[in-house]
Amino acid sequence: MTPARKRRLIVASLVLGAGIVAGSLITLALQSNLNYLHSPSEILAGDAPSGGVFRIGGVVLEDSIQSGRIEATREVEYRFEVTDREADYPVIYRGVLPDLFREGQSVIAKGRIEGDVFIADEVLAKHDETYMPAEVADKMTQARMARAQKLKDEAEALKLQGDAPGNQATAADSRDSGAP
Repeated sequence: MTPARKRRLIVASLVLGAGIVAGSLITLALQSNLNYLHSPSEILAGDAPSGGVFRIGGVVLEDSIQSGRIEATREVEYRFEVTDREADYPVIYRGVLPDLFREGQSVIAKGRIEGDVFIADEVLAKHDETYMPAEVADKMTQARMARAQKLKDEAEALKLQGDAPGNQATAADSRDSGAP
């Protein structure tokens, strides 16, 4: 190998190595800034990160908004529940809520879990009557589908229990006993 080729190979290797290092650093930085959206059902199922920041999305549960002033910091604290209509999760937020925030409306809150409560650092409300963020709508649909599957599985289990030997009653037995 000639000295010129050797230099080109070293330069190409260094450029390739620098590109790989830069790509890895960019990927690592972007991953630390990602905030995944979770529904209340997913949080209760344990699918949300326990120590990290993430977003909770759903609808503000009717008759769940409470507010009070914290005298030490003179902040207003809001307590409300977010629901995906399958499960509810309590949220605490200190600060000024968006003007469009109200019961029965879509909401996304960014924060973390402390104990059994979601502590929100930021609350976003939907912007008109018909809009629901696609992520929230998808999570609510997934929660409904999971609940429907669970109910279907429970019904099948009950049906199998009813079909077990010793649990069957003939149609003649039910007519004789006067049962409908």
